[in-house]
Amino acid sequence: MMFRKPRFAVIVVSAVLAGYCALIGLGLYLPIACFIFAISPFLIAWMAFSIIKYGSYPGKELKENEEWGYQDMDKEKLGVF
Repeated sequence: MMFRKPRFAVIVVSAVLAGYCALIGLGLYLPIACFIFAISPFLIAWMAFSIIKYGSYPGKELKENEEWGYQDMDKEKLGVF
């Protein structure tokens, strides 16, 4: 289903909010702008939910006792540890 794809949610929410910014930027306070403003928290929540639930992380998993890491550099080259 299309609503389970995080990319779809991000594209739809970004387009709707960009349209809202364009309407407000042009000074057009139409009822549609008020409607978009009213539903924007629900759109953000839907986007966050779909990313958290259905998104995937293609990077490497952290090893035991690693709290965070960089993928582009080795831990030894950072000089902090």
